[in-house]
Amino acid sequence: MLNTSQAVIQQVSAHFVGNVSNGDALVLGDATVNVADEKLQDLLCTYFLSNFSSPEFFAFTFSNDDFTLNPVYQFVVDMLAHDDAFHENSIHLAKHLVGASQHPNIKAGDFYVASISGIVVDEKVVNAIGIFKSENKETYLKLKGAKGKFTLQADEGTNVRKLDKGCLILNMDQNAGFKICIVDNANAQEAQFWKQSFLNVKPWSDAFHHTQNFMSLTKHYVADQLEEEFSVSRADQIDLLNRSVNFFKNREQFDQREFETEVLADADVIESFRKFGKDYAQNFNVDIEDSFEISAQAVKRQARVFKSVLKLDKNFHVYIHGNRELIEKGFDEVTGKHYYKIYFDQES
Repeated sequence: MLNTSQAVIQQVSAHFVGNVSNGDALVLGDATVNVADEKLQDLLCTYFLSNFSSPEFFAFTFSNDDFTLNPVYQFVVDMLAHDDAFHENSIHLAKHLVGASQHPNIKAGDFYVASISGIVVDEKVVNAIGIFKSENKETYLKLKGAKGKFTLQADEGTNVRKLDKGCLILNMDQNAGFKICIVDNANAQEAQFWKQSFLNVKPWSDAFHHTQNFMSLTKHYVADQLEEEFSVSRADQIDLLNRSVNFFKNREQFDQREFETEVLADADVIESFRKFGKDYAQNFNVDIEDSFEISAQAVKRQARVFKSVLKLDKNFHVYIHGNRELIEKGFDEVTGKHYYKIYFDQES
């Protein structure tokens, strides 16, 4: 896990990166900015680091896994090897970001590159290069004055609690493309330009991503394929999703054959699931492993999107969390309406 409580900002370069398709300018800083002030250090650490709470990691990539062809990778390697090349490489990064910001909906913004020490990852203390972009400003009021005479001013600034885009490149596993954390509060139109066009990263192959990938595969299968091939009710779909989540919650190690036997059960469903899995892996360009250590953090995240709500017209929402056998579906010929019968011991 990531611990930034003892982190120190060593160097910071600041630039303004516009969108050339909108006629914005690129304004480059002449040198690094002074960050020696203790209060400024605290604010920068809050702004740069407090949003990296996810245990999800990425790595640089490029065609044929030749990392030297990835511009950001090259600049970061040079920064880590030569302190005196820090600002020059920050300029290269700013220019590269301009080239990646071609879509007219990508906002201009303040661009920061930071050299950071004292970050703890899996009980190891490492240095890092941070790359950050601030696109959204907030309006605030400032009351100034003395001896009862005040003036009220309005101004704009960056909320240090909200990071629009960030990338923390940890100085570890360089030959594998570095271990990278990402913040990307992108809107739909941006189409993940931060991760793809600018950074060009891929998920780190670890328990988190293996767990997330398989649970995502299961969710898509139940939502997109199961109902097409088999006669299942919405309650049956929810039950299958609930059993899937419980399978992951109650194990430390995943085995696909055990999952298929205990959760999917039916031989035809298992065969359908395997075929869907192969297509899913190819279409979404993800690795689906059949055996891996289960990440509790990934299970918690994915469980949020495994819907257990049975929506009946606009009148009722039924939450199904337990025994599927206690809910029964039927059709009333008199009213011409479907119904669910629910069995329980007591209400609360």
